[in-house]
Amino acid sequence: MYNRAFTPERISQLKPNEIFVFGSNLAGAHGGGAARLAYDRFGAVWGQGVGLQGQSYGIPTMHGGVDVIKPYVDEFIAFAKQHPEMKFFVTKIGCGIAGFTTEEMAPLFADAVDVENVILPQEFVL
Repeated sequence: MYNRAFTPERISQLKPNEIFVFGSNLAGAHGGGAARLAYDRFGAVWGQGVGLQGQSYGIPTMHGGVDVIKPYVDEFIAFAKQHPEMKFFVTKIGCGIAGFTTEEMAPLFADAVDVENVILPQEFVL
């Protein structure tokens, strides 16, 4: 059961143990949306589209449907479980430039609901 705060609409700063989770593309071209914010403020690496980079974590959302995004979400959830010392703020990944709806993306994060160090957008908690 989800019993914690939700990801804020706007994140402008993070504490040292906090990670900004954003939707990216496989090429790591962080040119717009949350990816640009991750690049400008939270250490996302140009050319790296997946995984931990500085105080950010990229989940590719621009290369196909939810079925091809899901393995990356599963990988993120596993990573978060392995790193309880970090707190992950998941943005509404896939719901901006990638063009998915929250109804399409939320089910991908169902397994994160019980992971205490993963903070989800309210729209992703079913």
